[in-house]
Amino acid sequence: MRKILEVQKQLLPDLMDVLKKRYTILHQIMLSDVIGRRTLANSMQMTERVLRAETDLLKAQGLIEIDSTGMKISEAGHDLLQQLEPVAKELFGLSELEERIKQAYGLQKVVVVPGDSDVSPFAKRELGKAGAKALGNIMNDNDVVAVTGGSTTAEVAEQLNPPTPLKGVWFVPARGGLGESLEIQANTIASTMAKRVGAQYKLLHVPDLLSDHAYESLVQDPGVQEILQLIRQSRIVIHGIGDAVEMARRRKLATEIVEELQEQGAVSESFGYYFNDQGNVVHTMLTLGMRLQDIERTDVVIGIAGGKSKAAAIHSVLRFGQEDILIIDEAAAKVIVAELE
Repeated sequence: MRKILEVQKQLLPDLMDVLKKRYTILHQIMLSDVIGRRTLANSMQMTERVLRAETDLLKAQGLIEIDSTGMKISEAGHDLLQQLEPVAKELFGLSELEERIKQAYGLQKVVVVPGDSDVSPFAKRELGKAGAKALGNIMNDNDVVAVTGGSTTAEVAEQLNPPTPLKGVWFVPARGGLGESLEIQANTIASTMAKRVGAQYKLLHVPDLLSDHAYESLVQDPGVQEILQLIRQSRIVIHGIGDAVEMARRRKLATEIVEELQEQGAVSESFGYYFNDQGNVVHTMLTLGMRLQDIERTDVVIGIAGGKSKAAAIHSVLRFGQEDILIIDEAAAKVIVAELE
């Protein structure tokens, strides 16, 4: 396939540009469910006049439907996008990025989606779709799945839609997380995922950050011990990756701790651990939930994050060396691959 595309690029370079443009338009309409022409034109940095010509053609081909509420993809459009997915990865150079990162870090699988989540809500939604697909492909009956909080893992929950319910599966939060916005708390995401797949869930109603006294008190609680035991039986964990300083400030850590993190070169945060650019732990939060030894015991660790701004953090967590499946966007992947050269 790659050879065929290379030949076509040489003979018909303009055709490749047209294919990219029309694929992107169709793909973004699919991700949006329903979208207006002006909104789509703005997101693609395209004039409405040019977009109208393209969408009129897609409508004439039966790939989209247009009515007073906006544009939506047709069943034929869905089918075409599925058929074009491997072609699109080659066309946009995503397959090469995936292979470079997979080989560099010895990962089982790398998925790179188009775009930059920092600037495009479509890219973040595509990350969620890819994460949901990856999780759905590896879940088995009676699995325990641990999930962290965050906007990207919340998007995975929204996109999760397995064909049949799974038996005996439990979803649990990877750690406490009260204090964040409700919709991106690990508890909320775990319960949403469980409902989507017809599974069961348990929640951990404790703050993300604890004092020594609160930690000692809660860890003795029978209810907390029960959920911690289940969390530590997780076969799969799916987690987001955060920028160290941004996450420290979001958690309202003391100014001196933030300054200490900066002095120690912390660039990423995941599971309540802060890592430097070599993947070494430089700071640990006192929190209830998964520990490093629990993560090392799991069968599959799925990391998911996107945006050019997250590239250094993703690179840091990759160097920590526990990821099995990585799902990122094109903007982050390009920076990571550039660092490998």
